[in-house]
Amino acid sequence: MSSPQFAVQALYSSHHGWLHTWLRSRLGNAADAADLAQDTFVRLLQRSERLELKTPRAFLRTIAQGLVIDHWRREEIERAYLETIAHLPEAQTPSAEAQASILELLEAIARMLEGLKPKVRRAFLLAQCEGLTYKQIAEQMGVSLRSVERYVADALYHCYVLRYAD
Repeated sequence: MSSPQFAVQALYSSHHGWLHTWLRSRLGNAADAADLAQDTFVRLLQRSERLELKTPRAFLRTIAQGLVIDHWRREEIERAYLETIAHLPEAQTPSAEAQASILELLEAIARMLEGLKPKVRRAFLLAQCEGLTYKQIAEQMGVSLRSVERYVADALYHCYVLRYAD
């Protein structure tokens, strides 16, 4: 085992129990807490830089808190999607595989939108989801037409970078 792996192993041995308890208190669910505790240490294993921590619990809590937020976002998206398809006739309900793919896509879209500034996100959603013209968006948002053009361009560029970054 390399030195970074030993560092993660030492952190795991010393702090896994504490982290699991902390996560369980946030999530109210031992199984999800166990999964997110493991994911926290997996994230550490994926890091390339050395771990020299003065406050390891604060560091672990920061990583775990991000994972908790992602977990809650996924749950919220899944709940909203399931409520939406619950109203469909059975013949139109997507298969379990299609539902899983759609949820994955919805999570990716949510992550992309979260990376946008609020005005940029709003202009983009009004254009893409509501079908408003740039002039209508400018009036609704109380900004210039040029600002709307810039906001939507910024959002499209952000989407492009996320899609083709690798």
